[in-house]
Amino acid sequence: MGDPDPGALAIFQFVHGKKFEDYEQDELLRSGVERKFEIIGEALNRIKNEDAAVLDKIRDYRNIVSFRNILAHGYDTIDDRIVWGIIEENLGNLLEDIKRLHGQ
Repeated sequence: MGDPDPGALAIFQFVHGKKFEDYEQDELLRSGVERKFEIIGEALNRIKNEDAAVLDKIRDYRNIVSFRNILAHGYDTIDDRIVWGIIEENLGNLLEDIKRLHGQ
């Protein structure tokens, strides 16, 4: 199965010790985070095609895939506050769900 875990861990590493203001001002950081979210969403899409039942155990997977589509298809302006909010509010849950699936 495609694994969203490395992307989620990378985002945590990218933003560790950062504040929103740091994120907002650092184009390279924003680009890296957005790319990893795209990879996570694509991995979840692959899982959906291979073993859809697994996705029932991942909170908000539909929202994650939808967010990936927004990022990937360049819906002109990405609101940095929304991305940061997703990092703060949802990324931890995703990592917990993935670890649970891997039996860790």
